[in-house]
Amino acid sequence: MIHHLVQLAYVAASVLFIFSLHWMNDPKTARNGVISGVIAMLLAIVATWIQPEVVHHGWIAIALAAGVVVGVPLSRVPLTAVPQRTAISHAFGGLAAGLVGTAKYYLWVSEGPEQLTAFRMGAIVLEIILGYLTFTGSILAAGKLQGVSWIPQRPVTYPLQNVCNIALLGAAVAMGAYLVMEPTGPMAGMFFPAIIGLALLFGILLIIPIGGADMPTVISILNSYAGLSAVAMGFVLDNKLLIIAGALDGSSGLILSVIMCRAMNRSFANVLFGAFGQVQVAAAGSDDRVYKSETVEGAAQVLEQASLVVIIPGYGMAVAQAQHRVHELYEQLTKRGITVKFAIHPVAGRMPGHMNVLLAEADVPYSDLVEMDEINPDMPQCDVALVIGANDVVNPAAHSMKGSPIYGMPIVEADKAKTVFAIKRSKNPGFAGIDNDLYFQDNTFMLFGDAKAVVGDLVKQLSRGGGGH
Repeated sequence: MIHHLVQLAYVAASVLFIFSLHWMNDPKTARNGVISGVIAMLLAIVATWIQPEVVHHGWIAIALAAGVVVGVPLSRVPLTAVPQRTAISHAFGGLAAGLVGTAKYYLWVSEGPEQLTAFRMGAIVLEIILGYLTFTGSILAAGKLQGVSWIPQRPVTYPLQNVCNIALLGAAVAMGAYLVMEPTGPMAGMFFPAIIGLALLFGILLIIPIGGADMPTVISILNSYAGLSAVAMGFVLDNKLLIIAGALDGSSGLILSVIMCRAMNRSFANVLFGAFGQVQVAAAGSDDRVYKSETVEGAAQVLEQASLVVIIPGYGMAVAQAQHRVHELYEQLTKRGITVKFAIHPVAGRMPGHMNVLLAEADVPYSDLVEMDEINPDMPQCDVALVIGANDVVNPAAHSMKGSPIYGMPIVEADKAKTVFAIKRSKNPGFAGIDNDLYFQDNTFMLFGDAKAVVGDLVKQLSRGGGGH
């Protein structure tokens, strides 16, 4: 009877996980997706816990309590810290998979060689390699995103780096192949911990040559690795729900990575091995270019006369937590009859959907959030493009400068607007480490300062102006 209940609960949880991913596709149903995922996980935990094979209930209770103690603070991080929080979650998932694979290997070794079939051993090898490299890779990625002082934020490269990494992974795979053929062979006792060590090291070496510009894509790739390690864990534990949930996690991470790579016009190989994000040498003569500044008062007057305003948010808006001020600006403009749209680049911020979440939190209507491909045809008719903390995603060098590290990357074509106002805290370049050509155009004017303060001042100026459009 309990067995049938468990299987029924697993089926229900699987369906809920699928619906959770589906509902996450739309901001209007995203909350339902979160609730569905929570219920599915609760069902999975309870169904696993009630099985007769489980005898150490105290340890499970301790693990759940520890999860709550760690999970509650992680759920309360600011949105700007969500990428590193996500990376830490992947680290926990990878570590769990690696530890389960390690425990099952030594358990089956103690029970007798007949337990370690080629299939089981293959699943364990895959589980520990993916699990442990996901653990160290995700920890390092979180450290880079958090700006931990002893972790370099820019790519770290050295001669023959890719060759060394591939050789390292190849050695782990070769030892894994030996274990599949000889699970209890004379070298097994040495090879198994060696694979763990190599996987942990490979996770570190995989991430250090990758710069901040690629971190969103790297996190989604690590998400895929964590899912695949869960699939392998499902085969090891003979748990169909783990296989399904891991496959959903892995495939969604892979699809997201593909979307983001397309948004940057780059391949997986280039992201993982290209050391993108290094500081670039400025082009000759670029130091002679100067910014043109504008006052808040002047910018407010131009905004009042506009018919179409396109706001392009970026990571600077997230850092300043300016989304609520942006919503106030939106209201000031729309009540004057001005059409306001938000241009959303797929990799604006540090995670896909980062800008969507921030603006939705500030009650900006979903209908006015427009994806890059849909807004670009309207940019020549745009009276004012207001860039708030965005950099590389609006840089025209992506279209014109073949030597640029972002050449070929699709951008929001703010440069085609009649007037551009760019809110920026400083003159520092973006993640790609290059100057933004947009900021030196004749029709671009800079509004230097904290995004929250500058947008707040624009709102004050517009509110004083009164008058209709």
